[in-house]
Amino acid sequence: MTNPAHPPPSRLVTREVSLGYDDKPVVVDLSTDLPDGQTTVIVGANACGKSTLLRGMARLLRPSGGAILLDGQEIATLPSRQVARTLGLLPQNPVTPDGVSVVDLVGRGRHPHQGAFRRWSRGDEAAVAQALELTDTIDVADRLVDELSGGQRQRVWIALALAQQTDLLLLDEPTTYLDVAHQVEVLDLLADLNEARGTTIVMVLHDLNLAARYAGHLVAMRDGRIVAAGPPREVITEDCVRDIFGMESRVIEDPVTATPMVIPLGRRSRTLHDRRTA
Repeated sequence: MTNPAHPPPSRLVTREVSLGYDDKPVVVDLSTDLPDGQTTVIVGANACGKSTLLRGMARLLRPSGGAILLDGQEIATLPSRQVARTLGLLPQNPVTPDGVSVVDLVGRGRHPHQGAFRRWSRGDEAAVAQALELTDTIDVADRLVDELSGGQRQRVWIALALAQQTDLLLLDEPTTYLDVAHQVEVLDLLADLNEARGTTIVMVLHDLNLAARYAGHLVAMRDGRIVAAGPPREVITEDCVRDIFGMESRVIEDPVTATPMVIPLGRRSRTLHDRRTA
């Protein structure tokens, strides 16, 4: 039994890592340990480096400095198949191949488990069927992905990531294109996956209140650096919201989950507040 006072070392860490595009730095000297078996949510304003950091962790972007370690080894040095068996990714804007059906696309999540002497198995079929069922896409399994709505396509891509059955799952804005009801369904699904299988989940979200509800560990970024990290109750404060987003707010306790809830105070909100209190 794990001693909570001495948690196991994090499997995915960054050490003074710098990432960018065309010699333009976006993430600078960033170090963080992502807790195993928890859901980590990365938040911050647009262009603060959230997605860039996730791309680096997924080995889609090579660091210009520092290192990203998976199980103690630099991820850039590991064989691609080994990484794909350990770490699944849902990118922000996945590109769907032309003319592919839902079940065929989700089935591609099983490719890392194939090999010269291992072909498609009943286990692969079961993994795909379970992923389709969990994401409520089994009724569209035979349709072309191009024919689906944006929300349906997003759930199909999440199904692909689930079919991969990795211990680590990285998701960049998994609730994109989804209405509020489906956002909650997807996040509940990921929470169930984390609880039932102990899957370590790292995702980027824009909605601070959803982040606070579903994160065990929260990372707040600004200008390519980490401003605060820890439990949501410690990270989401009025000062931190102002520091990260340049926005005045009130942070209260969510009456349903007892997690922090951010109420933005725009210019009109402040005016109405001043009128009521005058």
